[in-house]
Amino acid sequence: MKNQYFQLEFRDTIACLHIYPPVDGGKMLSITEVTEYLAAKKLEQYNLKELNAAIVNHQDDSVIMVGDWDGIPIREEMKVNVSLDKMKVTCRFFPPSAGSGKVLSAEEIISDLAFRKVRYGIDQEAVLSFLNDRQYCTDYVFALGTQPVHGRDAKIEYFFNTSKNLQPKRNEDGSVDYKELNTISHIKKGDLLARLIKEDPGKPGKNVFGEEIKPRTVRSTRLQYGNKISINEEKTEIYSDVTGHANLVNEKVFVSDVYDVPADVDNSVGNIQYDGSVEIKGNVKTGFMVRATGDIIIHGVVENAYVEAGGQIIVKQGIHGMHKGMLKAGTNVMAKYIENAKVHAGGFVEAEAILNSDVSARGEVRVQGRKGLINGGTIRAGRSIEVMYAGTEMGTFTTLEVGVDPEKKERYLELKKDVNKRSKELEDMKVIIDNYASMLKKGEILPKDKLLYVQNLALEYKTKKEELEPLRNEMRVIHIEMMESDRSYIAVTRTIFPGVVLSISDLGYNIKDKMNYCKFKKVDGAIKSVGF
Repeated sequence: MKNQYFQLEFRDTIACLHIYPPVDGGKMLSITEVTEYLAAKKLEQYNLKELNAAIVNHQDDSVIMVGDWDGIPIREEMKVNVSLDKMKVTCRFFPPSAGSGKVLSAEEIISDLAFRKVRYGIDQEAVLSFLNDRQYCTDYVFALGTQPVHGRDAKIEYFFNTSKNLQPKRNEDGSVDYKELNTISHIKKGDLLARLIKEDPGKPGKNVFGEEIKPRTVRSTRLQYGNKISINEEKTEIYSDVTGHANLVNEKVFVSDVYDVPADVDNSVGNIQYDGSVEIKGNVKTGFMVRATGDIIIHGVVENAYVEAGGQIIVKQGIHGMHKGMLKAGTNVMAKYIENAKVHAGGFVEAEAILNSDVSARGEVRVQGRKGLINGGTIRAGRSIEVMYAGTEMGTFTTLEVGVDPEKKERYLELKKDVNKRSKELEDMKVIIDNYASMLKKGEILPKDKLLYVQNLALEYKTKKEELEPLRNEMRVIHIEMMESDRSYIAVTRTIFPGVVLSISDLGYNIKDKMNYCKFKKVDGAIKSVGF
């Protein structure tokens, strides 16, 4: 296969262009390439229409007069093209004039590449391939750079459950079996807890000019752990020194042996404050406090007591708060029922019934099972509330709220305005700094007052940029909450009764008529029932 190409021929004082047809499916010439070549040789006395027709009619040879000949033969010519990313050099050759025109040698080709500072990745075999079988108006790749080999970030592999979103087992009849939770990551002494897989920095590459191309920057990390944990000599694996359970808190691994209370928390035991998890086989009696940094499991009932856990709280019977009881969990709260109590959960809340209580969850509130009832009180959730029955035929005042509150939305708008203003100031400062930097690079000498000005401006720029970052982070967090708010909903799988007040973000909606099987969402600035 050969591409269509052209060659200059001289007849007395006349220069002609001989156009050879392509062979075996070779590519056709570009009229632009031909006219640029002739213009460079100052041969422009031709009929463009006739020249174009000769190229298009590629079945036969064509000879076109292109100008007067000055008597000097034309040498073989090499056109060099370097890709924008500097990773590839493509060469294209044009033949010498017929008769006495000279061809390029291997040394001349290499020398020409060197003159253009191409010094890496030269393909000697490709050069020899051209010299052994010259094909014109054809691209030859004479040099290729080496791409960098990108590495990978360090990562940590954990060998215990790090999720706190496990849900209790649900029976066929819809009830919840709070005896089969398995939500604690139990570990034994000597267990491997985590392994560090170190970062791979990768390998640099080079472009055809021999310039190094660095791989992307990788992130390193290290194992973080608390007491009762051992690490190997290589600092890549950690092991538990005790039998108990493991938690991951802010990327730090903690283990503890569980504090076991065999009966009720009452006068015989007193208040409990424990750095780890607590398991209570009986009840938590009125007036007592249980506080733990880990999980709290209570097999009986919580009365008018204060219970606080850094992890989750599981009450296998229920909560009877007598209007004063309070439960606060860093993650989830699960109970048979919640009555006349205050509950705050950093994760979800799940129960079979909630009666006259103040319940708040950052995630979801799910009230399912045999009763599946919310009656009285205020229930708040960041994402969703799912309930079988909301309110009663008696019209008990009940409030269900989901989504971000109006104050956070107002704060977001203030932050957005402030961040945009500060960002514009930084952009203006950067333009000035870059202009002065460009002047210095060119060797210009700045007066002392100008130099001092730009130095102070650079320091001010750095300070303002550091001040802007926490504002952007705060705005990003609120924005995520607002996005979740738009997806927030209240789902009633059986019946919702009059007397129930719904709230989604800043919107309110009073239930005036009994409704069945409905799902409420924020749609076009109003709360609407969208169905399942």
